[in-house]
Amino acid sequence: MQLQAFAVAVYVIWFRELKKYFRERTRLAAMLGQPLLYLLIMGQGLRTIFQLNIEGFDYLSFMYPGVVAMTILFTSMFASVSIIWDREFGFLKEVLVAPVPRSAIAVGKALGGSTTALLQGTILLILAPLAGLTLSANAVIQILPLLFLLAFAITSFGTMVAAHTESMEGFHMIMNFIIVPLFLLSGAFFPIGTAPEWMQALMKLNPVAYGVDALRNIMFTDSPAKDFIVYYPLAYDVLVLIVFSAVMVTLSMLAFNRIE
Repeated sequence: MQLQAFAVAVYVIWFRELKKYFRERTRLAAMLGQPLLYLLIMGQGLRTIFQLNIEGFDYLSFMYPGVVAMTILFTSMFASVSIIWDREFGFLKEVLVAPVPRSAIAVGKALGGSTTALLQGTILLILAPLAGLTLSANAVIQILPLLFLLAFAITSFGTMVAAHTESMEGFHMIMNFIIVPLFLLSGAFFPIGTAPEWMQALMKLNPVAYGVDALRNIMFTDSPAKDFIVYYPLAYDVLVLIVFSAVMVTLSMLAFNRIE
C-alpha cells in the first residue's frame, strides 16, 4: 500500500512538472536559444582557431556534444526552481502534509525535470547537421537514455540543493555559482586530456564532464579523432553517472524527509 502511494505521488508530481513545461513556451525558446548562440556564434568563431591535422575533426562538431550537455545542465538545474516557488506559494506545504512518503516528492521532481530536459535535448539533436554531424538511428537510440541519465543526475543534485534553500534569491546565487564551473569544466570547449593537471583533477569531479565524454564516445565512434577527444570508455562514463545519480537522489529524498 505504501509503495502504491509512493508511485502515485511520484506520477502526480512528474505529470505536474510536465504540464508546467508545455505551458511555458517562452521557457522552451530561451533554453534552446542559448545553446544555439554558443554553437553558431562561439563555435563558428573558435573553429578558425582550433585547427588540427586530424581527418574528420572539426571544432564545431567537437563542441556540439558539449552544447547538448549544456542544454541538459541548464534545463535540469533550473527545473529545481519550482521547488522554491512551491514552497513560497504553499503548494509544497500541502504536499508535505499529504498521506504520502515525502521522498516521493524528490523523486517526482527529479523525474519531471529529467523528462523536460530530455525533450529539449532531443530537439537539439535534430540540429546536429548544423554542426556537421550525421547521427544514425542507432546513435540516437544510445544517446536518448544517456541524456535522461545525465538529466536525472543533475536534476537530483538541483533538487537536493533546493530542498536546503529557503529563498529564491539564495537559490539563484547558489545555482549561478555552481552552473558556470560545471559547464566550463565539462570539456565542452577543450578535451580533458589537453587541460593542465590541476584542471583535469577538477574536471574528473564534474559529473557533466562524464556526460559530455559519453556523448562524444557515441557521436565520434567511427571518427579518427576519437582517441584525441574522448577520454574515458563509454561504460565508465555511464557507471559514474549512475553512481552520482543514486547518491544525489538519495540525498534529496533524505532532505525532503527533514523539511518541516
